[in-house]
Amino acid sequence: MSDGHVGILDGTTFLVCDRAGDILASPDEPVGLFAHDTRLLSTWVLTVNGERLSTLSIDDIHYFENKFYLVPGHEDVYVNSTLSVVRRHTLDTGLQEDLTIINHGAQAVDLTVRIDVDADFADLFQVKDATPERRGRHYRRVDDGRLVLGYERERFRRETIVSVTSPATLDEAGVTLEVRIEPQSSWQTRLTALPDLPVPRGLDRLVIPGRVTRDAGEKEHRLMDWLGKAPRLDTEWEPLSGTYRQSLIDLAALRFSPFLAEDKSVPAAGLPWFMSLFGRDSILTSLQALPFAPELAATTLKVLALRQGSRVDDFREEQPGRILHEMRYGELTAFDETPHSPYFGSADATPLFLVLLDEYERWTGDVELVRSVEQEARAAIDWINDYADLTGTGYISYQRRNTKNGLENQCWKDSWDGICHRDGRLPSFPRATCELQGYAYDAKRRTARLARHLWGDPAYADRLEREAADLKQRFNRDFWVTDGEYMALALDGDGRQVDALSSNIGHLLWSGIVEEQKAPALARHLMSPALFSGWGVRTLAENQGRYNPIGYHVGTIWPFDNSFIAWGLRRYGYADEAARIAAGILDAAAFYDGRLPEAFAGYSRSKTKYPVNYPTACSPQAWSAGAALLLLRTMLGLRPVGEDLVIRPALPANLAYMALLDIPGRWGRLDAFGRGSAATEGRRYQPAPDQISAP
Repeated sequence: MSDGHVGILDGTTFLVCDRAGDILASPDEPVGLFAHDTRLLSTWVLTVNGERLSTLSIDDIHYFENKFYLVPGHEDVYVNSTLSVVRRHTLDTGLQEDLTIINHGAQAVDLTVRIDVDADFADLFQVKDATPERRGRHYRRVDDGRLVLGYERERFRRETIVSVTSPATLDEAGVTLEVRIEPQSSWQTRLTALPDLPVPRGLDRLVIPGRVTRDAGEKEHRLMDWLGKAPRLDTEWEPLSGTYRQSLIDLAALRFSPFLAEDKSVPAAGLPWFMSLFGRDSILTSLQALPFAPELAATTLKVLALRQGSRVDDFREEQPGRILHEMRYGELTAFDETPHSPYFGSADATPLFLVLLDEYERWTGDVELVRSVEQEARAAIDWINDYADLTGTGYISYQRRNTKNGLENQCWKDSWDGICHRDGRLPSFPRATCELQGYAYDAKRRTARLARHLWGDPAYADRLEREAADLKQRFNRDFWVTDGEYMALALDGDGRQVDALSSNIGHLLWSGIVEEQKAPALARHLMSPALFSGWGVRTLAENQGRYNPIGYHVGTIWPFDNSFIAWGLRRYGYADEAARIAAGILDAAAFYDGRLPEAFAGYSRSKTKYPVNYPTACSPQAWSAGAALLLLRTMLGLRPVGEDLVIRPALPANLAYMALLDIPGRWGRLDAFGRGSAATEGRRYQPAPDQISAP
């Protein structure tokens, strides 16, 4: 979203407009009112006596509401307007605009107020890919005081219904109001644009997520309740407090209620392109947020278990036991022009589902949920062993089966060049990226614990522990790049090392798959100038063939990535290094007013006074909001052990004091305190005896 645009959101409904509150959409920009992957307004332009308005200021009230202060025409220093215009946008199932015009003059004024309206009903994928071709029929009509804009293609239909509370003239292109305002008086009206999104017969798999209507007051109360339930942060560093609060607000904004979970929420991935259910993103965000909002994890686990793969479907890349990657509801999905109903092209969501399941139980003690998804968890293990091992080597690898529009890279670095050799060459398929093996190792270790202690199946637990131990031994042999002393980014289809040095090695640390004697070399690489910019760890080291500081997965810095890297360093005892990464990311957050973007450029901090924007980063994004939460957990050394919460703080040198109060868990509520002296430079924190060997 560009600097010239303003966005508000509420679950999977979002609005992007210009700084005057107008929508003037182009075919390839995410500008407009969107709900459930369809653009419901592509034009919404206010004029007064034929003139557009100029912006004085914008009040960002809530994530779902903002206010624009405007004047008609283009003002200059010689002319003072006697009219003020205030537009208040509020989102619910659609757009509500409260329009107020104030006459500050001594004479009455007669005004023609006009809202021009249009809707192209473009699928979000068509906007993203700049492919505006439509195959259906547009229609519009004035019906009983409402303007109905519609689009129909066979059994697929979408409508936007525009109405106004004041007497008005409606035509097929908009709404006109003739207004007289007395001196020192004001006039106001309310305009609404509400979607009608019927689910056509035969498309039951596309059941649209719940659309619970709430007014602005109820939404604000719900937000305050969300913030009130979260632990309280006490710190003298004001930017950290602001980042923490903004992260919680962003997670609240991205929540939506999926099918069969009307009163519960899962996080959508991010504005504007990913306002939907994503397996990987929802899992990792829920994992980051466990000490703060454990209910996100509970709903995510239930919804993903419900939608788990049950058949072999090459178009959707579905397989029994596989956890979905992405769920969409637009026209292209309805007609199988894209496979997202849902699409399963992710190699990491399935093991990560098991990681989250175990970590959730460790924090909450919710045995009932773990037992309720036992069969889905076992099916996920079967997918790892039977379907994900494409080469017969015991490693998770991927190669798309949907060759038309499936993802080539099915790991978190899913751009076309995200997986590459040291010299920049692209490897052959199947690709077994290193972090996938770490996730599989962690998943088997954790599922073994659940089987032994909660499912009453010690034989199954023993088997999984043997498989995990064998995987760890082979992995440390096959992925170790001897001449560089780091783990290869991947193995290619022939088992050869894809030898790029990347941030993925940090994910290996949080999974626990790295042999302890190899960890010092990985920590050294992660904190070297080639990878660590001072703001954070780059996705690809500076000295690699494809390095680009503004390349999506080949040199940018991702806050979510860094939060898990810091967590991994802390697991292996590198508390100072973890604190340095936390400090860099949180310093960067201050330049973004506390809202960490999806990614920012990988330029060295010594060369830039502030982090450089990545041009098309999503913001807010769920796992970027979650990054600050996981970094807080890492700095305080929070780890559930049995019925207790272990607290072993190690703060950055510039952070003198921090307390996190009322941390929820199976222990009830506990407080954690930390002081900066715990992170003395050059001193390595010693892990607890079971910290490396156990999750």
